[in-house]
Amino acid sequence: MHTADQILFLLKTRGPNTAQQLAEILDLTSMGTRRHLEAAQEKGLVTYEDVAEKVGRPARRWLLTAAGHARFPDRHADVTVQLIDQVRALFGDAAMDQLIVAREGASEAAYRAAIGSGTPLPERVAALAHARDLEGYMAEVATAPDGALLLVENHCPICAAARACQQFCRSELDVFQRVLGPDCSVERSEHQLAGARRCAYRIVPV
Repeated sequence: MHTADQILFLLKTRGPNTAQQLAEILDLTSMGTRRHLEAAQEKGLVTYEDVAEKVGRPARRWLLTAAGHARFPDRHADVTVQLIDQVRALFGDAAMDQLIVAREGASEAAYRAAIGSGTPLPERVAALAHARDLEGYMAEVATAPDGALLLVENHCPICAAARACQQFCRSELDVFQRVLGPDCSVERSEHQLAGARRCAYRIVPV
């Protein structure tokens, strides 16, 4: 992966970062990293915000623009949205519900096969994250400050479809709860459609 693409990937998966932080991760000089960022800015892929620090001058944090996010695939977004609109127009909302239920069933079966049975909760969450990562969600597992598990999805390859039909998001949350089992609770703590950089699901034992 070229350096310019690595920088975009880091901004996608880690959120806003300073040039110095990116340079340390990539083992580059700050000056070289800034040149890559400025080149990406000229292409409209990144922008920056100056964030006030407690001491000293504001820190310049770089982040992706909408065009930068669009560099990551969104599974034929325009065609998907058109199909959703056509299904609704031709067959009504009930048919759309049937399609979502069918997709939900297929996803649940695939995730159950990936997770297996009788494994500890952290292993189940890791297996689900791996399955989602293979689907293009840039998924990973993190730990919240209070020790709760977080299933983090840094990208949504069906974002356009989810905007057109938010039942997709509700369906995914229900599937996660079922496949991870009754010994935990799953709630969405961050949501891209609500303006967050990523989607995150908080998973705690019950």
